[in-house]
Amino acid sequence: MSGQRSILISILTILGSAAGLLLIRSLLFGLLHRVTRRTETRLDDLLVAGLRFPSLFLVGVIATYIGIRLTDLPASWFDYATKGMHLSIIFTITIGLANVSDRMLDYFLKRAELPISVTSLLLAVVKAVVYSIGVLIMLNYLGISIAPIITALGVGGLAMALALQDTLSNLFAGIHIMAEQTIRVGDFIRLETGQEGYVEDISWRTTRIRMLPNNMVIVPNNKLSQSVLTNYHLPAREMVLQVPVSVSYASDPDVVERVLLEEVHQAASELPGLLTDPAPVVRLFPGFGDSSLDFSLLCHIREVGDQNPVLAALNLRILKRFRKEGIAFPYPTRTVYLKDDRTAH
Repeated sequence: MSGQRSILISILTILGSAAGLLLIRSLLFGLLHRVTRRTETRLDDLLVAGLRFPSLFLVGVIATYIGIRLTDLPASWFDYATKGMHLSIIFTITIGLANVSDRMLDYFLKRAELPISVTSLLLAVVKAVVYSIGVLIMLNYLGISIAPIITALGVGGLAMALALQDTLSNLFAGIHIMAEQTIRVGDFIRLETGQEGYVEDISWRTTRIRMLPNNMVIVPNNKLSQSVLTNYHLPAREMVLQVPVSVSYASDPDVVERVLLEEVHQAASELPGLLTDPAPVVRLFPGFGDSSLDFSLLCHIREVGDQNPVLAALNLRILKRFRKEGIAFPYPTRTVYLKDDRTAH
């Protein structure tokens, strides 16, 4: 009966300690939140946010330790509780760092101004490193040698590599894409198969591309690394937009050039994607068509995503202005000469 009574008292002590620790935790995080809001750096905010959830596990372990320590239970239970509390502290810090690794990584990359995209693959690698270090520290605390574990993992890893060739091929292809920086999250790319869109994410197996109609194209990393593609955001996001304009041969080329440039400068104030620096130019190119003078209006746009709305707006403005100026659009014509064989006799 005394053993059952000790266990019951221990359970009640654990519950009471947990309630008190939860109250202390709530007050402590409230205080930390107020303190971190006054600092200029966001690093402390990230750490506090990352430790909020794993601290619940720590509360449970400390409450269990208190419940065993303050009751008449065997000494071996107390030793287990002590080790459990130490391991829980390491485990809590590990989970906290893993939870905020994505935000911390993004924070440091922006501070360092490095052209590295934060992808799910990069986050998975960082979290795996954090968890691995935490597990190694816990094993070292328990006095467990990691040499046999590493040996077993090496032998098992060889078998796993043979069984997961396709998965590992995609994994290392994704790492190669990220390291080479030919494709970054947010870039607009066009595949050799014709699909085009913005790169949403590069994961451990696939790359997700969001097309302009808001559909998602999912491409395996190994196929993407071997394909020929066009990145419209390299070397810069700005690009040249070519607007073909055809007028009749009766039109004055100087007037056509003046009208086109005026319309571009007026449209730039209404279209944020249209740039006037570098200045737009008009060229008589391709030149002399079958029934028209073919001009090319060359202007710069902010990025490839502005191409369609800018082109549509410029076409409408040019149409209205040409009608106002009396500049005629040509229609395809053919002159046919008929030979009368009767006049030859």
